Amino acid sequence: MSALDSSEPYALELAPPGTRWSTWTSVAKGQRGPQPYPTWIVTAAAALDTELGVLKTGKEADVFLVERAIPDHRGPDGEPHWSLLAAKRYRGHEHRQFTRDDSYSEGRKVKKSRDQRAADNRRSGYGRAVRAGHWAQVEFDALCSLWEAGAPVPYPVQIDGTEILMEFIGAQSDDGAWVAAPRLAQARPDRDVIVGYYEQLRDAMGTLARLGWAHGDLSPYNVLADGERLVIIDVPQVVDLAASPFAVEFLHRDCVNMCAWFTARGLQVDPDELFAEVYAQAW
Repeated sequence: MSALDSSEPYALELAPPGTRWSTWTSVAKGQRGPQPYPTWIVTAAAALDTELGVLKTGKEADVFLVERAIPDHRGPDGEPHWSLLAAKRYRGHEHRQFTRDDSYSEGRKVKKSRDQRAADNRRSGYGRAVRAGHWAQVEFDALCSLWEAGAPVPYPVQIDGTEILMEFIGAQSDDGAWVAAPRLAQARPDRDVIVGYYEQLRDAMGTLARLGWAHGDLSPYNVLADGERLVIIDVPQVVDLAASPFAVEFLHRDCVNMCAWFTARGLQVDPDELFAEVYAQAW
């Protein structure tokens, strides 16, 4: 095994300021994304993670742009081997304004009974930390299942505690800066693109339904418009269509929220028809 494939030579070295050693080799295989791993992922232990800036701030989590690369190393083609990742970090309990409603999480349990008791205690700092870790794990697991099912979601690279590393969805601007894809709410596409967006949305919601899920919080603010394709993000609250007593209500709300955006842009779509088509695929 070469030095680039082993974490041991780097375990005692300090990463340069503003960086950290890649955590790919330190997380369990079950905490990595679906195989086969995309070729763009840098898996070498010698890689450094460099934080490039904030992509999004929220009440429950912040998202940062991270470059993972091997310093001064080039691939067989002579080009640098690096990848851009979005690091979603659920806030620590002392800083978080956690608003996830119990109607999303009803029926979910954490593995350890001690942690379950702590999670049920909203006033406990440890309990809030457990809940944050639970939400991160739920989102990572959902992303893995959705990716494997062919849904348009970012590839989930790995999870480490309350941090999820996933594929960065965006592009490089003319001045060289990396810019995240805009939310659908901010997009002003041509009509033919809008029609394509709706077809993609319908297919994506159908994929969730066939997995037995509704997104639960779908809106133009958690769908990215990446050129002519849509990418769905923020899935920690996916609800089980069979087990949750609120799932049907949430699914219908998803349809209403999304159809309102399309209708406002001149595409006449019926949320009840979309709901009926999607819900039928769950059974």
